[in-house]
Amino acid sequence: MRRERFDKMNVVPFIDIVLVLLVIVLATSTFIKNKTIVVDLPSASAKKSEEKKSIHIAIDKEGEYFYDKEALSLEQIKEKLVTLDPKKDLVSLNMDKSSQFQHFVGIIDILKSKNFENISIITKD
Repeated sequence: MRRERFDKMNVVPFIDIVLVLLVIVLATSTFIKNKTIVVDLPSASAKKSEEKKSIHIAIDKEGEYFYDKEALSLEQIKEKLVTLDPKKDLVSLNMDKSSQFQHFVGIIDILKSKNFENISIITKD
């Protein structure tokens, strides 16, 4: 049995692997840069207009409540939340880190009793 000399190296599989990795890197880097995929959506004949409201509720360190930058009491905020649609409207909560947790719980209780689904709690990065 004779052995052949190993003087050539087959680089075709190596090139295939490098090209596949290059395609993966280029494809993912495009999505990271744009962060969205642009899709041209078809239009439907029966359009339904949805008006979503975005409400901001803030609590400062003294425990004062603000409804869209207007200072209100907890009861007044509760009355205003009754007029909103709990399935569509978005409620954003901003709270000072030195305020009492009970103030936050009061707002959450109101939102929970009204069955709000879209609640976001704003934090600092």
